[in-house]
Amino acid sequence: QVHLVESGGGLVQAGGSLRLSCAASGRTESSYAMGWFRQAPGKEREFVASITWSIGNTYYGDSVKGRFTISSDNAKNTVYLQMNALKPEDTAVYYCAADGDTHYVFDYWGQGTQVTVSS
Repeated sequence: QVHLVESGGGLVQAGGSLRLSCAASGRTESSYAMGWFRQAPGKEREFVASITWSIGNTYYGDSVKGRFTISSDNAKNTVYLQMNALKPEDTAVYYCAADGDTHYVFDYWGQGTQVTVSS
């Protein structure tokens, strides 16, 4: 089991920045990749970004490329999502996830943190 706790959400004006953190605990050594997802009211969950623990390979959703940056601190078992140039359409609950037995199949999820971008 991997336990994930997100933090750093909040209210920000359009054009502003926020940094989300995701602290992982438990059997983190079993996890190959970590991801950030988001879900806005009435919409399906959307992939935001992912990173591998070992060599830091990153992937981004099209809607956030060039604005968001995912990073990790392996010593702290923590993954970050730096969000710049925020738009009202970035408003959502952001979830951190960890894969398990299969790479990039995210089995473990945090409770989510709300990000609200005002226009």
